[in-house]
Amino acid sequence: MVDDDPAMRHSTQCLIRSIGLRAETFTSAQQFLKYKRPNEPSCLVLDMRMPGLSGLDLQKELAEAGVEIPIIFVTGHGDIPMSVQAMKAGAIEFLTKPYRDQDLIDALHDALKRDEAARTEQTKLRDLKRRFDSLTPREREVMGLVVAGLLNKQSAGELGSTEQTVKFHRGHIMRKMQAVSLADLVRMAASLSTPPVRPPFR
Repeated sequence: MVDDDPAMRHSTQCLIRSIGLRAETFTSAQQFLKYKRPNEPSCLVLDMRMPGLSGLDLQKELAEAGVEIPIIFVTGHGDIPMSVQAMKAGAIEFLTKPYRDQDLIDALHDALKRDEAARTEQTKLRDLKRRFDSLTPREREVMGLVVAGLLNKQSAGELGSTEQTVKFHRGHIMRKMQAVSLADLVRMAASLSTPPVRPPFR
């Protein structure tokens, strides 16, 4: 939790620990930015108004740095425009002090589930990219043509190769990508941030 109010930090930390969760507290956004987060599902309970960087400022800095962590905003001076801005920027909850303990607990559980799911997807994507990186340049070209819907004969024509050679590459692609079907391979290609390399059609 990031909050400049020591009483709020202490009470929130006690509440979080009472439900069996680990809790770290920070007096400022700057202090949190220096913290090395553990590689496990987590979330950030963030005060909106603080000296120095505000909660919205910290949210923006984390987004610009590519740091993905679910944020639960808490504030004693909230208003609708402020809450809308926070939610549009990706916050999952906006609680006004004093809030019910159960409201924060529910938000924490939701945030941790979301972060765990996001981490699982990131792990799957990293594995998918690793498999894609194992393809040769020619296999990536063939994969691009295959997922575009071209038949082996058509792909061979685009590559200036033979249909048999395309079949050979296609078999290697399916094994390396661990695809069980063409539809599976198409889904994998759609998930990759870098699309498969493909030559221009003549």
